[in-house]
Order: sequence, then structure tokens, then C-alpha cells
Amino acid sequence: MVLNYIWIGFFVVAFVVATVQLCMGNTEVFPAIIESTFASSKTAFEISLGLTGTLALWMGIMKIGERGGLVNALARILNPLFKRLFPDIPEGHPVFGHIFMNLGANMLGLDNAATPMGLKAMEGLQEIKNEKLKIKNERGEINDSEMQRLRETATNPMIMFLVLNTSGLTIIPVSILVYRAQLGAAQPTDVFIPILLATTIATMAGIIITSLYQKINLLNRAIVGTMLGLCLLVSGMALAVQQLSREDLNLYSTTVANVLLFAIIVAFILAGVRKRVNVYEAFIEGAKGGFETAVRIIPYLVAILVAIGVFRASGAMDVIIDGIGRGFRLLGVNADFVPALPTALMKPLSGSGARGMMVDAMTTYGADSFVGRLSCIFQGATDTTFYILAVYFGSVGVRNTRHAVAAGLLTDLVGVLAAIGVAYVFFY
Repeated sequence: MVLNYIWIGFFVVAFVVATVQLCMGNTEVFPAIIESTFASSKTAFEISLGLTGTLALWMGIMKIGERGGLVNALARILNPLFKRLFPDIPEGHPVFGHIFMNLGANMLGLDNAATPMGLKAMEGLQEIKNEKLKIKNERGEINDSEMQRLRETATNPMIMFLVLNTSGLTIIPVSILVYRAQLGAAQPTDVFIPILLATTIATMAGIIITSLYQKINLLNRAIVGTMLGLCLLVSGMALAVQQLSREDLNLYSTTVANVLLFAIIVAFILAGVRKRVNVYEAFIEGAKGGFETAVRIIPYLVAILVAIGVFRASGAMDVIIDGIGRGFRLLGVNADFVPALPTALMKPLSGSGARGMMVDAMTTYGADSFVGRLSCIFQGATDTTFYILAVYFGSVGVRNTRHAVAAGLLTDLVGVLAAIGVAYVFFY
């Protein structure tokens, strides 16, 4: 329901802002808006088309992993932690393995692998919900219409999983470092530690915020131990990075990510061989599901990307940025961070849009300027909330998102504030 109002809001705000501009003599604004609707719908289809091969590949690999028993084994290992973050999921359920694979791929910056794994996890969460609803229906606890309504409603585990995705925990932000190098940064890796700190804060905030919504008790050994372990990992990586040159960091991060990814593929295949699974047939079966998923998400992608495109083309984003800047200056607050805000505000809406804003900030102000560096931290601190919600919920037909949007955007807000604070500490 919240997503419905936000979607409507994009169009209404865009129309109001564009009308004001038209009255001020800007006759190009409405043609630009209409052009953006066609361009955005085309982009949505191209994204889905581009995902088809990747989805087919990784859905096939995941099916081999399921048949070979590796996903189940991973789920059992993660059970002590995940059963507390996802209390509504049966202990040791294979979906825990899919969730971990998705989060692990995100941490390594492997977006192409993370999305198929995430969609597989969502399918598993939907299956768990449907099984429970079927039992309740057979017992007469709910009727058919109520069961259909609940099938289209997000569950607590789904929302926790999506917020963990939107928090955007990335250990190796390779693409950001590459852009900085291309744009002439003296030390492209100088944003590595600030990004690591900001994204870690956002992830922890996402867990806490969602747990408050869902009344999950975080004060237990497994969760506290994991958070402390994450802090130690981030601290250790921060110390290690300081000893590496730019070239070494780019080389090591890219190599480690790709080696791990291929090692997963080989491990799944060998596990299938060990279990006497026909790995080729298992792969084909999983790949077919990937193709079907790619087709299913097209309408949801078109809806969200067209709304975002209209919002941008109307100039509404510029109005918001100008208003924020004036507000801080009137309050006498240092507003040097405001020129970098377009990246922060665009990130929940569009990954490619935020990337463009980041590049524009570095081009305009300089890659080593405060604004240029802060825009990079914004880019790495969180993920594309609305895109993730549209794709993941759309893949399983969920329409009632409950508190997913609120929790995701609050997490984004914490990530933005953390990025600003870290940038002032490191670079101001």
C-alpha cells in the first residue's frame, strides 16, 4: 500500500513541478517527461532482458547446489543466527542457504550473481508462506479469499531479507574505485574505509529498525556475536587496506571476488556429482525457472523505472536539493555536503541514476574534492531500495509490502547520515 502511494506521488509531484516550470516559460519540460516515459520503459525491458541469461545461469547453479546438498548444509550452519533474525522460518530450512549466498554476493560487489540468488531466496520465502496458508485453509482458519490476500502480503522474513539487501553492505566496492581512478583521483582507494564504515552502520541500523517493527529480541548471543564479528572484520579490513597501494587493492579485491565466485560454481557441481545427481539436467531445470522469473518482473520494473524517470525529468529532484540547501544555510549549518546529495537521493530510486550523479559530482567538483568523495561514499553506503522492492516482491506477486518501504527508507536515511558524518571526519 505504501509503495502504491509513493508511486502515485512521483507522478503528481512531477506534474506540479513541471506545470510551475511551464508557467515560468520552460516549454521543454513536458516533452522531456514524455520522452522519459518511453526511455524508462525501454530501459526496464532491457534490464529484464539482460537479467535473463544471468538468472538462468545462477538459478541453474543453485538447483545443482540444492540437489547436491550444499545449500542444506549451509542452512544448518547458519541456523543459530538466522533462526533469530528470521524466527518465522523453520529451523534449518534450505532458504537460509539462499539468503546467505545472496548477502555474500552483495558483500563482494557481485551484483549479477546476487540478484538471481536473492530471487531464489524470495521464492523460498513465498513457498514457506504458501505452505502455512494452505494448512490454515484446510483447517478452516481462513477462507479462500483471505488466503489469496495473504499470499500477496509480505511476511516478516521477506521484509527483513529485503532490508538487509537495501542496506547495501559491500565489503569490496570495486566499481566505485574504478570510476575514481578513471576520473583522475590521486588516491582512488581513499574512500574505501569511509564506505566500509558507512555501509556497516547502515546494515546494523537496518537490522535494528526492522527488528523493532517485528518485535525481534536482538539481545542474544548469536546476533550480538555476529555484529561484533562484523565490526572486527571491518576494522581488520580497514587496517589491511592502509598497507596496500591502489593497484594492489584493485587487483586483490577483483581477484578474490572472482575466485570465490567460480569456486562456488565448482563446489556445487562437485557436490552434485558426489550425490550422483545428473548435474546437467538439474541445471536445465533451474535455468528454466530463471527465464520465467525474468519475464515475471518486467511489469514491476516498467512501473517503478517510469515513475522515477518522470520524477527526474520534471526537475523535482533539483527543487528538493535547492530547498535542502537553502534550509541548512538559513539555520547556519555547514551545507558543503548539499551538492553531493543528488547521489544520495537518487540511490534508493535508481542505481544507474545514482552512478551518473556520482560521476557528475566528481567531474564538476573534482574526484578529490569533498563533494566528489562524499558522492562516492553515498553510492557505496546503501542500495537501490525501490528497485529491490519492485524486483523481489514482483517476482513472487507480493503487492502489500507492509513496513518494508518504511524500514528500507529509514535504513537509507541512517546510511546517508553516516556517510555525511564519516566524510566530514575523513576529508573535511
